[in-house]
Amino acid sequence: MVTDSTRPASAATRFTTAARAILDAIDAQTETVDRVADLCADAVAADGLVHLFGTGHSRIPVEEMFPRYGSYPGFNPMVELSMTFHTQVVGSNGQRQAMFIERTPGLAEAILANYELHPSDVMIVFSASGLSAVPIEMALGAKDRLLTVVAVTSVAQSRAGEPTHPAGRLLDVADVVLDLGTPAADALVEIEGLETPVAPGSTLAAVALVNELKARTAERLVGRGAMPPVITSASVVGREESTRLFDAAYADHARRYARALRRTGLD
Repeated sequence: MVTDSTRPASAATRFTTAARAILDAIDAQTETVDRVADLCADAVAADGLVHLFGTGHSRIPVEEMFPRYGSYPGFNPMVELSMTFHTQVVGSNGQRQAMFIERTPGLAEAILANYELHPSDVMIVFSASGLSAVPIEMALGAKDRLLTVVAVTSVAQSRAGEPTHPAGRLLDVADVVLDLGTPAADALVEIEGLETPVAPGSTLAAVALVNELKARTAERLVGRGAMPPVITSASVVGREESTRLFDAAYADHARRYARALRRTGLD
């Protein structure tokens, strides 16, 4: 009889063990997370925005930050469907095209041309590899507009890959780097008889990072008396209050967002 102590660890157990190690590595970055929370609180309290950009699966932490229950205005999700719509996989709107587009120089500036970014705002760019052209050029464009740029990337994965942009990697151009702590392959689990690892960890790491950042930023905003309304479930506050908070949060976001849009020909 095989006891629990001698039974080989399942793939699922090995993933959760590796995931815990990644979360521990995130906890070790507390000073850097605090620095980014300070930057975010400054921007939100000044009635500005923290812009969030990611391509591919890096759109997931962008959407996690805002809008959803437990989130609040001040964070502007910037994603392009052409680089993030992966469920089609092949054919029209397939992933081949999405991956080609995210490596296309010049596109970031076309995206940024829609916005009137302010130096008091912050730009957070998510890219596990940190090697694709569009995320790197989004960071460069934000820096040209005098914003502080935060990169959320895997240092190991980025260092293992060859830079394809003249400026180098995303982590080379950012002012602050939050490390996802994931390995070069991203995937965390080795399976006997399989040459390549499975079960990526970058999404888990990025979602944990943004929610830790969300919480620390909220703590600072409450301390300043500048906390925006929080989108909250009716199961917690009741239907009427949930609706009020929802409407207030969206109105607050719309007001901030309107300030960030470039009104060509009307300025």
